[in-house]
Amino acid sequence: MNLSWLARGTGLICLLFQAPFVIPARASNLTVPPETPAILDKIYSFDLEGAVDAARRMEQERPNHPLGYLLEAEALWWRIWCTSADFKYGMSDARRRPKLAADQHYFELSAKALSLAEVQIKQNDSAEMQFYAGMAEASAARLYGLRGENRNTARSGVRGREHLLRAKTLDPDLADADLGLGLYNYYVDTLSSLARILRFFIGIPGGSKQEGVRLLEQAAAQGALTSNIARFYLALNLHRYDQQYEKALGVLSPLVEKYPTNPLFQFARGDLYAKLGRKQQALACYRAADAAAVQNLECQSHVHELVRASIASLGAQ
Repeated sequence: MNLSWLARGTGLICLLFQAPFVIPARASNLTVPPETPAILDKIYSFDLEGAVDAARRMEQERPNHPLGYLLEAEALWWRIWCTSADFKYGMSDARRRPKLAADQHYFELSAKALSLAEVQIKQNDSAEMQFYAGMAEASAARLYGLRGENRNTARSGVRGREHLLRAKTLDPDLADADLGLGLYNYYVDTLSSLARILRFFIGIPGGSKQEGVRLLEQAAAQGALTSNIARFYLALNLHRYDQQYEKALGVLSPLVEKYPTNPLFQFARGDLYAKLGRKQQALACYRAADAAAVQNLECQSHVHELVRASIASLGAQ
């Protein structure tokens, strides 16, 4: 175990943008532009190329706002997750991979979003800009974690937490911020041994797994745009660390049914079915993942490899 889980857990969902024509967000005074939900739907449906194109159009139309850069990074992250995942311990997950030259563009997107948010915070502090700043730090942290850079992961995670806490201070009803705060609490408590070591060296604050679960459940239930991703990570954590397979399946299944073309969602549900001994249902999920229309060739090849490993594990049980 290592603190890379902290970074990867803070799966970035880019939220909340003020524009002349807006959609009110639930349980908050924040707003989003009408194209944002469609871009997020492309990401969750695994139309990652379409999501990147749409995010770049947003960057061109709103060059001084963090949202487009965060959305592009989010789409790229799912591709990174896909090409980095392996099948171990009865589940597909992105655990570790080396540094790649292509990572530079991803980090540049996160840095750009953070810089733009900080400029606006200095001009007029607001919950949405604090939220964007926190998500930009989380975006960088998760890739540092995947690359095994634990100190960079922790530093970015702590800075992101500070921004999210400030966002909640400015807008206590901002349930979307509970995604990042919930994951921080959950992972720091779950990975307590390493967290204690890093706390000694760089002063990372403590956390509570119970509070983390509560915050994730709140984000899943009330988040304006983070409800889907909060549901995904809550289910993964219930599987990874708590072995609460039935509960995790209940959390995850609505997401898979909403986005059946996402192979990573199908893998996650298939793995849970397998742990519960429901081999035929697991097999159906793995086959659905194999049939998914994955545009990126490297990701597509990796999905097929994961399917073969997942199906082979059913015969070994």
